[in-house]
Amino acid sequence: MYLFTSEVVSPGHPDKCADIIADSIVDRLIMGDSKSRVASEVFVAGKHVVIGGEVTSKVELSTEEYKQIVIDALKKIGYNGNPHFTKAECLHPDDVLVQVLLNRQSPDINQGVDKEDGETGAGDQGIMFGYADIETYNYMPSAITYARMLMEKVYHYALNHPHKLGVDIKTQVTMDYGNKANFDNCNPQKIHTIVVSAPCVSSMSIDEVRALIMELIIDTNLPKNLFNPNDCIIHINPTGKYVSHSSLHDSGLTGRKLIVDSFGGYAPIGGGAQSSKDYTKVDRSGLYAARYLAKNIVAAGLAKKCVVQISYAIGVAKPTSVAVDTHGTCIKGVDDDKLSTFVMENFPLTPNWITNKFSLDKPSEETFLYADVASRGQVGQSDYPWEQLDCLFLFEELKVKAK
Repeated sequence: MYLFTSEVVSPGHPDKCADIIADSIVDRLIMGDSKSRVASEVFVAGKHVVIGGEVTSKVELSTEEYKQIVIDALKKIGYNGNPHFTKAECLHPDDVLVQVLLNRQSPDINQGVDKEDGETGAGDQGIMFGYADIETYNYMPSAITYARMLMEKVYHYALNHPHKLGVDIKTQVTMDYGNKANFDNCNPQKIHTIVVSAPCVSSMSIDEVRALIMELIIDTNLPKNLFNPNDCIIHINPTGKYVSHSSLHDSGLTGRKLIVDSFGGYAPIGGGAQSSKDYTKVDRSGLYAARYLAKNIVAAGLAKKCVVQISYAIGVAKPTSVAVDTHGTCIKGVDDDKLSTFVMENFPLTPNWITNKFSLDKPSEETFLYADVASRGQVGQSDYPWEQLDCLFLFEELKVKAK
């Protein structure tokens, strides 16, 4: 055996609640003023929601308006006053207390970001990693892909059946690659272990909950060549009955689920959170660009897996470095040096270029919302602008030259 595991949490997890609230603020401000500069951290504990950080925007929001954003986000997540859970078991929106501790962005930072020549400098220094591989249809690793599928199945059931399940859900999938060589070559053999934890109403027995969730697991349409329920270890609410949940029983903080939000541990992470930040913050936009490049490199058939690292200096538009690492899986005639040079020569990767490429300054119901991205994961959803395979022709030209 060679095992690898990824976990996922639902929008109802307190950390995800914090991310979604933070990005609901980002959406509101950027949709009202596309030049808004936002870095609003959110802390959720018990009935309290604390919003801190910095905001510079033409959109002036009162404390009451921030509170309404919080309430609306929580209701959409599923904390909507569900009568099947008491106010001691789960957060109810009419109990929420919101504290707003926001300052304006430092002018010392702003002078380096908004330049007189129209260019935008990076909103901070830092490193970002994008990743892709051939394990799934959307060029994402298998363990996190199947953990997401399971989470979405159970979470949407909970939303539609509030008299049975709550929305604070965690899933985990362990893949068996058989050996390290299969792992290196993106060749999973089977789903080895599944873990699902979901809250239930107090009237349900643990046996009822486990039978229900087992049905949902079977109905998730996990790939038949990898999932055999008779040859898979399955843990459902392994500690027993789970009723009390939400931030009443576990605090939440923006940026604490970076592995869940990205590649499930299959690739390095930069360490900077995406949620809570506007598009000039390269922790967000740099991740999107790096994922876009890695996905197009793999989809073009140049490698089985690919990591792209990008780094920036605060106030400087061009990246300080770009590196491509295909872990020895690139095709003959192409190597990581060539790929790195090719990316640097063909993709500007400035904040302005990334923003314009993916319309990051134009979130909307019709395109994408940052709060939805916070809910579903920062990468790996085919409808995101940074998931499009629209530069394959460039990389395919490199593939032709390699032959």
